[in-house]
Amino acid sequence: MERHRILQFLPETYRSAAREGSALMAILAVMEAQHAPAEDVLARADEFIDPWRAPDDFAVMLASWLDLDRYLDWTSGRKGVGEPRYVPGLGNLRALSAEAAQLMRWRGTRYALERFLAVATGLAGFRVTENPPDEKGAARPFHIHVQAPAAASRMSDLVRRVVDEERPAYVTYDIAFSSGP
Repeated sequence: MERHRILQFLPETYRSAAREGSALMAILAVMEAQHAPAEDVLARADEFIDPWRAPDDFAVMLASWLDLDRYLDWTSGRKGVGEPRYVPGLGNLRALSAEAAQLMRWRGTRYALERFLAVATGLAGFRVTENPPDEKGAARPFHIHVQAPAAASRMSDLVRRVVDEERPAYVTYDIAFSSGP
């Protein structure tokens, strides 16, 4: 807050004593300098909420607010210890944060799982088959088969975690990675 605005909140007695070079004006200058960093952040608050414009460290925090931190890996190997990493990259984490509300709206559906996997990994070609046939050709109720593109095999742990977390709780699953490019 600027000096002249801070001065408006002071009693008349103080305002009348405020002259350039006075101790009061020096104190107001210090107050102005102390408020400047907070005011700068508040003026740019929308940047912190937008996953595409948020600073890198804040983008990770924003993802945790959206309950996406369960898909982060940590440099120490233990959750919350060390530096967080997102295997497909920060850009994919930003995309996932941007689509989180829409994905949660469709949670538990084949569409949501396929879309979540595509956005989370940055790869297209995920296919979910509901009630696939078993060895005898009979439908397997409450089971899904996830066909993942070959490129997703390097992120197999992430793919498994996404399927495990985003499928309905009563549904079992298996995952197969394509062998081609």
